[in-house]
Amino acid sequence: MADADAGGSPDVLENKRSATRYQVLVEIAARQPAVSQGEIADTIGVTSQAVSDYVRDLVEAGYVDKGGRGRYEVTKEGVDWLISRTDDLETYLERVNSDVLGSVEVDAAIALDDVSEGSEVGLVMRDGVLHANPAGGTATAVTVTSAAAGEAVGVADFEGVVDYDTGTVSVLPVPTVTDEAPPDPEVVSAHAPDDGLLAVAGTEAYALVSRSGATPDVRFGSAEGVAEAGMLGLDVLLVAVTDAIPRHTSKLRDRNVPHRVLDSEEF
Repeated sequence: MADADAGGSPDVLENKRSATRYQVLVEIAARQPAVSQGEIADTIGVTSQAVSDYVRDLVEAGYVDKGGRGRYEVTKEGVDWLISRTDDLETYLERVNSDVLGSVEVDAAIALDDVSEGSEVGLVMRDGVLHANPAGGTATAVTVTSAAAGEAVGVADFEGVVDYDTGTVSVLPVPTVTDEAPPDPEVVSAHAPDDGLLAVAGTEAYALVSRSGATPDVRFGSAEGVAEAGMLGLDVLLVAVTDAIPRHTSKLRDRNVPHRVLDSEEF
């Protein structure tokens, strides 16, 4: 039997006959005891005669018991054979996902300088966006495309960890229109980060930010957008109606993004 752990293909993938034999036994197990060979043929795309030949082979191998009038049941030996082959398939697929597909995964980054295909570059995070730095970085990758400075470049074969700090989210509560009066609009500019983002959630929050003369960076999908920005290293001021705050802070907790709700003494 081929060793899937060692990188070889499982027995059921070595040739078409092995694969079809496995499929037929799976279909018998799914349909037993009343088994229609015609239905199996239609399902796996072979002739009824071929299914008949495979069923006879499985009976002779002791993997299937044959009863009368198209009744078949998978034996204990047949179940054990299915389990072993299925385990081999799962191990093989795990290797394909981690080693093969993982090694060809391509991401995009902004080139900080002109780069040619096949170059090793460093990976750095700036303004929440991944950048490819020919001068190096704490993490490295290999370019799979060429790009001029400022263009997107494809990178793969990642090694190391991109070094950046998670951002902090400050939440400015705004009362609903039927509650108390909103805070002074100047509080927005007082707490907005210099190099971060300004987000709003709710009409009252949008009105306050508009009166301050600022333009929000995030108006829609703010719970997801603010959490994502914080994860990518950006500081955010979230101006939110009070009843919208719990769903935002819940998302921030789920993503382990540092955050604080400003109290009235800070207004």
